Amino acid sequence: MATFHHIGVPVSAKQEGAAYIEGGKVWATDPADHPYNVEYLFFESDTPMHELIQTKNHVAFMVEDLDAALVGKTVICDPFDATETLRVAFIEDRGAILELMQAL
Repeated sequence: MATFHHIGVPVSAKQEGAAYIEGGKVWATDPADHPYNVEYLFFESDTPMHELIQTKNHVAFMVEDLDAALVGKTVICDPFDATETLRVAFIEDRGAILELMQAL
């Protein structure tokens, strides 16, 4: 079962209050600080993140088992530890970019 978490929006400038996510070389705001759970993302020029993640909005969901949730999916960003308590991966599904997240 997947539970909605946030909407991610790429932006052209680092936003106030953004935190650095080393694994993705990206600055991200906390969606919990936004009334509609929007996360703003500013990517460094050498980010390893897929071009679709850098250019399209995504919808993020919490899942219980990230590896199981990725089976049979079109993975565009392999799982990585975004923080000490969160592991994430991105998939593409019929044009939609989805972030799947697992609490560690």
